[in-house]
Amino acid sequence: MNLTRDRAETIGLQAVAWLAADGELLPVFMGATGASEADFRAGLGDPAFQASVLDFILMEDAWVQAFCAAHDLRPDTPMRVRAVLPGGEQVHWT
Repeated sequence: MNLTRDRAETIGLQAVAWLAADGELLPVFMGATGASEADFRAGLGDPAFQASVLDFILMEDAWVQAFCAAHDLRPDTPMRVRAVLPGGEQVHWT
């Protein structure tokens, strides 16, 4: 799958919606990030916020698998999407 910025943002928005629908995982995200419900709602369309949600999902293989299963995505898709969204580019220090 070729990931355009638009496609990455669509999947990022799916990740935000998936997290919002998970009554057990959402409070963990909010506690870990300090985000409020208002912050969460305000960040829906923000690619940087979507990236933070993907960073969170990528912390646990089970979360990645559940998200991918829910959206019929390959298991490497969240990492590939994260690379396209703001802050995901690889840093070369040399």
